[in-house]
Amino acid sequence: MPAAPTFQNIFDVMSAASVGETKARVALPDEPDLEDTPTRVAVALNMLLDDLSFRVAESERADERLRQSQKMEAIGSLAGGVAHDFNNLLSVILGYAELALGELPDGPLRSDIQEIQRAGERARDLTRQLLAFSRRQILESRVLDLNSVVHGMEKMLRRLLGESVILSLLTFTRLAKIKADPGQIEQVIMNLVVNANDAMATGGKLTIETDNVHLDEAYARNHPEVVPGDYVMLAVTDTGAGMDASVRERIFEPFFTTKEQGKGTGLGLAMVFGIVRQSGGHIWVYSEPGHGTTFKVYFPEHAQRASVPAPASAPAVVRRGSETVLLVEDEEQVRTLARTVLGRNGYNVLEAQNAGEAFLISQQYPAKIHLLLTDVVMPHMTGKELAERLSPARPQMKVLYMSGYTDNSVVHHGVLDAGIAFLQKPITPEALLRKLREVLDAS
Repeated sequence: MPAAPTFQNIFDVMSAASVGETKARVALPDEPDLEDTPTRVAVALNMLLDDLSFRVAESERADERLRQSQKMEAIGSLAGGVAHDFNNLLSVILGYAELALGELPDGPLRSDIQEIQRAGERARDLTRQLLAFSRRQILESRVLDLNSVVHGMEKMLRRLLGESVILSLLTFTRLAKIKADPGQIEQVIMNLVVNANDAMATGGKLTIETDNVHLDEAYARNHPEVVPGDYVMLAVTDTGAGMDASVRERIFEPFFTTKEQGKGTGLGLAMVFGIVRQSGGHIWVYSEPGHGTTFKVYFPEHAQRASVPAPASAPAVVRRGSETVLLVEDEEQVRTLARTVLGRNGYNVLEAQNAGEAFLISQQYPAKIHLLLTDVVMPHMTGKELAERLSPARPQMKVLYMSGYTDNSVVHHGVLDAGIAFLQKPITPEALLRKLREVLDAS
């Protein structure tokens, strides 16, 4: 008669059914009162089922985090594309508004044009927020002391919060350095504080903390975008209304807001998300309804010393010129605007709508071309490729790139390659003339 199956026989059969890893995690009960096989099997099966349930739940959470990450990437791509196209339109609107204001005397028509200009500037700010979310803005990164940024904003933040909110700064004295754009970091802090202030309608307490932290492999497993390592943490905590899970899941989406109609664009936290991610960081939020909210931002630690900011200089007076500029822009209205602005200010403009026309002009034009002004993203050939092709024949020609969003041909992760002159769209006559003169006058 065959022997009764032992507990090990049963467990070996279960292990063959793709539960080998789970088996290793389940410790067999070995108490003296569990001598009979059926009891030992039942206890082990319960432990096995609990472990499998835990693993299924973890897998579902990981899948949900992946879907959310993919959704944010898709929204970012859409937002960046919209912002790029809209920036071309805004270049035309703001450019011609500025030209018209330069010609008009005071009167009702001038006031109407000024309203158009103000509306265009507000639209420009919105597109910049979209570019920040989609991580297609230009960053001027340098090594920073985050504590200095926080304390430098303290007076302004206290005025913003008013007397009903108590601001507390808890900054770590031996904080490591980060590498980021100081203006963008100020935008992150400002938007988080404004968001917190709105959540505390009747007052409360706002705490800003900094610290050195280490994010380990376990944390990275639960946050796929995180690389394990040493980080500098910025935490902003309020005692406001808090958020439920459905709001937390969408809090960084552009145009999502819980505020009343007309009280917000829904781009503040979306911009924070984009700036942090483009800076190589990570943002995490914890909140419960009625128990406030904590945003934690993690920036990678940087080994170098903090940079000393250059003293602010007075804006240079825009000067006219007489140099020859090869203008290459595939968007006709933007090209016409740039040609008009440069022509009115004394420059000799050679105009091309694509790289092929630019090559032909360069070959046929007998005199010196002082500067190539080119869009970065064009059909068939990028602006950088065009500049490289023209360089052997015209080695002294300087180059100024312009674009509505960053492109890997001149920008990597939002940071310009060394020695690149870049003009962010939407362009205005003053900005174009100033940057052009700056590049031409540079040694």
